Amino acid sequence: MTGATPLLRDIFGFDAFRPGQEEIVSAVAEGQNVLAIMPTGGGKSLCFQLPALLRSGVTVVISPLIALMRDQVRALQEAGVAAGALTSGNTEEETEAVWQALEAGTLKLLYMAPERLAAGSSVAMLRRVGVTMIAVDEAHCVSQWGHDFRPDYLRIGALRKALGVPLAAFTATADAETRAEIVEKLFDGTPPRQFLHGFDRPNIHLAFAAKNGPRAQILAFAAARKAQAGIVYCGTRAKTETLAQALREAGHNACAYHGGMEADERRVVETRFAREDGLIVVATVAFGMGIDKPDIRWVAHADLPKSIEAYYQEIGRAGRDGAPAETL
Repeated sequence: MTGATPLLRDIFGFDAFRPGQEEIVSAVAEGQNVLAIMPTGGGKSLCFQLPALLRSGVTVVISPLIALMRDQVRALQEAGVAAGALTSGNTEEETEAVWQALEAGTLKLLYMAPERLAAGSSVAMLRRVGVTMIAVDEAHCVSQWGHDFRPDYLRIGALRKALGVPLAAFTATADAETRAEIVEKLFDGTPPRQFLHGFDRPNIHLAFAAKNGPRAQILAFAAARKAQAGIVYCGTRAKTETLAQALREAGHNACAYHGGMEADERRVVETRFAREDGLIVVATVAFGMGIDKPDIRWVAHADLPKSIEAYYQEIGRAGRDGAPAETL
């Protein structure tokens, strides 16, 4: 795969691929249709960003979260890559700059929310600017049986056919039923090349305790990990508020996060969590996809997760830097 190693080093700052990455990068760069199931922290984004730089034309990246798109675009731009995003969070100047780069043929990666595909003009625009590949992040959002279902993800398969370009889909969580649904909805039932990598995260220590006064148990768990970034998952919005307050009263830097908060309030928490050391976020499942903080040291559940899949995704947000992490 000529040219991949220098880009890996010079753009992304790695001397070598992580296990499983190189074969996926190679398949995507060759223009194969790909479905890659990789563990959280396994380096999924590099598996479509690097091939985009090896291929001609523009790669469109469909992602469900504005915050995640903006973070990835910012990191790529800082590394000297021509990347941009078209989202509802853009300023007019940002949108204009993206359009100009597209028209000039200089943009390599264009991030879009799936909702953008609802506009009929989007397909014509993407065809005109020379899109040569589609990458889909969090591909399990196409599954109508999953807790992260996004109806607009169902438009991606039609976009692939309209543009006639290869598609690479990525997710950290997909059982056999969800994988079959991804193949049906995104690849029109024609099996892509699939990569299924192990889900073992040996740096995460799993601990379980009988539920006996969960507030006191969470407070004791956090106290033993003072000043470490952590997430506490709760089953209700009200519990996130009361438990965050209890943690603050115990001397922790903690805040709540749930779907009932205003969008601006949620963005403030997301930004604080990304930038501050030692912040504890007490959240419902609304604090989920796109949490891209490498040094989360622990994740605790005050209530049972919705499923084993959800549990795996939630604890998988810890220890993405490879250092030891803990759960309760």
